[in-house]
Amino acid sequence: MQNYNNPMQPPPQQGGYGAPPPRPAKKGMSTGIKILIIGVVGVVICGVVLVIAGIGGVYWLSRRSQQVATTTGRPMLSGLTGASGADAKPPEPTEAQQAAIAGGQTAAWEQQEITWTVPQKWKKSSAESTTFMWRSPGSWDAASLIVSISPMSADFPTETSIAAFYAGAEQRKRNGEVDEVRWLKLGGLKGVMFRESAPESDDNPQRLQWMGYRDYKGQKQLVNIMLASRGKDFARHEDAMYGILYSTNLGQ
Repeated sequence: MQNYNNPMQPPPQQGGYGAPPPRPAKKGMSTGIKILIIGVVGVVICGVVLVIAGIGGVYWLSRRSQQVATTTGRPMLSGLTGASGADAKPPEPTEAQQAAIAGGQTAAWEQQEITWTVPQKWKKSSAESTTFMWRSPGSWDAASLIVSISPMSADFPTETSIAAFYAGAEQRKRNGEVDEVRWLKLGGLKGVMFRESAPESDDNPQRLQWMGYRDYKGQKQLVNIMLASRGKDFARHEDAMYGILYSTNLGQ
């Protein structure tokens, strides 16, 4: 007879219909492995964001340049020293800059018929119709060659625009944001070259940049060439970046 005064149920008998014994708990990943996976995913995501941000920044800069050039009139530019670019000269690389790319490989942008000489270990990241990118070995400490092409209308005022670029770079130099500005001919094409000053935070980017206009297959184009790395790594890549920029060969 069942004892209703005793709430405890008897244990299931072997061979009966009682509940089976609980299964052993599965072993989960250790905390160390979880942290490692999260870290790897974070690095990958940050790398992708960096590339997108770099290319996006170039695209924004090109579009902004067009807006500035369109709204800048010649009266505003009159009297600016060097605004005409008449004293633009071809590159004169130093021995260190030449040595940095000596024995290098050709980075060819076939869609735009532009080439550069880059160190052997650099690799192509992307090559689209209007954007192009190569990078040195490394991750956050790497240097990049980022180039964009912006098509212009046939009546676009290129001389006014290039003078505005020069004036803007000179203003940034007076503000301490840029430490070198000059006219530079690449492949016989006049353009403005400037180098940014070392950033306050050496984890922020520092850039060497050239901008100029060309007529290519009946189309006016803004050519925007940027070489960049983190501020803390800029000096280590500087000779190679200048060497790459000076090696620019622009197709006609």
